[in-house]
Amino acid sequence: QSQVIFRWWKISLRSGYQSTKPGEVKESHEDFRENSHLQIQIALVFGARILDYVFNLCEGRIDFLERLSDDLLTNIISYLGIEDIASLSLTSHRFSKLCTSDKLWEPIIEASGEITPAMKALAQDPSWRQKFFIRKLHLCKKQNQKSQADSQ
Repeated sequence: QSQVIFRWWKISLRSGYQSTKPGEVKESHEDFRENSHLQIQIALVFGARILDYVFNLCEGRIDFLERLSDDLLTNIISYLGIEDIASLSLTSHRFSKLCTSDKLWEPIIEASGEITPAMKALAQDPSWRQKFFIRKLHLCKKQNQKSQADSQ
């Protein structure tokens, strides 16, 4: 049976606490959801975010994406389309950071084969994402101009 285990140690210079031994509380998930005293202790020590996380674990709601490393998530995101990356970036602060990072965009742009070493050397200031979208905007603008010229 799964349990929530809360351990603590009292550290104090006061003589009255020197003989205090570590404590431990083990509760089933069901009992934990009903133990407001333990919930308050966890919130005080670790914060409301961790308390929510523990509640979700007790209820079987585990956010597996939250547990993945940034490098692994960046690798997964690199397989998405541009529109999907833009949508994903709106879901959380963490995904916003990952979806706008040079770590994501540099390999995407280099894999497109459109960036030569000379272009890469010239474009050190803007981020990889900016280079990618600027290039796409220029291509769209040229296509629109060509379409307008062809229709006349």
